[in-house]
Amino acid sequence: MTAASHSSVDVAIIGGGPAGLSAALALHQLGITNVVVLERETQAGGVPRHTEHLGYGIRDLHRVTTGPRYSAELRKRVEAAGITVRVGTTAVDWLDDTTLQIADATGLSTIAARCVVLATGVRERPRAARLVAGDRGAGIFTTGSLQQLTANHHQRPGTRAVIVGAEHVSFSAVLTLRHAGCDVVAMVTPLPRHQSYAALRALTASRYRVPIITSANIAEIHGRKRVEVVTLTNGQRIECDTVVFTGDWIPDNDLARRGSIDIDIASRSPIVDGSWRTTRRGVFAIGNLIHPAETADICALDGRNVANAVAGWMATNNWPTDPLRIVVEHPISWISPGAVQPRAAAALKHFTLRVSEPVADATICVTQNGAVLWRSRRPRRLVPNRSISISASWLTKVDPAGSDINVTLNVGQPHK
Repeated sequence: MTAASHSSVDVAIIGGGPAGLSAALALHQLGITNVVVLERETQAGGVPRHTEHLGYGIRDLHRVTTGPRYSAELRKRVEAAGITVRVGTTAVDWLDDTTLQIADATGLSTIAARCVVLATGVRERPRAARLVAGDRGAGIFTTGSLQQLTANHHQRPGTRAVIVGAEHVSFSAVLTLRHAGCDVVAMVTPLPRHQSYAALRALTASRYRVPIITSANIAEIHGRKRVEVVTLTNGQRIECDTVVFTGDWIPDNDLARRGSIDIDIASRSPIVDGSWRTTRRGVFAIGNLIHPAETADICALDGRNVANAVAGWMATNNWPTDPLRIVVEHPISWISPGAVQPRAAAALKHFTLRVSEPVADATICVTQNGAVLWRSRRPRRLVPNRSISISASWLTKVDPAGSDINVTLNVGQPHK
């Protein structure tokens, strides 16, 4: 391919993880075969390629498998369907609504698509973005870089690790470190308790006797050549040679921003409606780009579901331009999707939201123009960094000519 080359497709999918590959497969089943998947890594399959533990494929493949086997199965199905996947290829910028400038090892080229599906995923906030002071020695990772080091290069990250964060991926990092021969000496979270499930904690931190230090964070890292000690915000010092920053997700939204797509301030995800339509005509967004961060199989289901919306757009060329925004109030951090299209049918079954602090005995309430569209009491504790699902059944009650939708949380007593 030369810098001047140009190609045309019906659908360009940006991102070859579970969401992107599943979208391509679902489109193929609907008879939309002129599809290309662009993946910037050298192999498609996304993050699961590097995660050796079980827990993948439950909702989409209806079986439990490891990350590498899960990714391999998706690649196998895509290859069998004859779907074009271009690895080592990055979408650089937009030339018009759905025409992209792309870059690969041979240079720049363009792809003109009838529609674009963004499935660029999410990444963890690294040490620099968390403004952690101290030395810049070796031994500092995110979970993603740790998994690539151990899975791809089969290297040992260190001997004594401190994990920053206590959500689902943090406990996954415990397994990765232990399998690589590195002891985990502490897990640190600024929140008053961990944010994962009791069973996952029991299988990881409890099994390996990892102390969880709550209401504290990393204040400073010491060690010029290699990490030696970390100081916590509570004054505690822990000797270690490895620090792993986990969670604190950031959607990979660079391409969406370049396309002037509206971004939610709190989640930093593109705002989509119930049919995964963004504010840019002909452009959809799915997966962890719009709900940072769910499991791989949930992202895969996004890919399956968006196919019908893409097919509808291609058949009608109808792109609604009058969505109603969904506005959330503290302690709700964000909700996805963040808009609704009351005049357009949607396949959406539920909304996903997050809270910024632990709360107990809360009632989630959806209102418009002061009228209650839906409410649900949640007597169990709502936990940050954990998915909270609410029904989308209230969409039929939305007034298309009314004001934006409000989602509030009437809180009982904060959980300590």
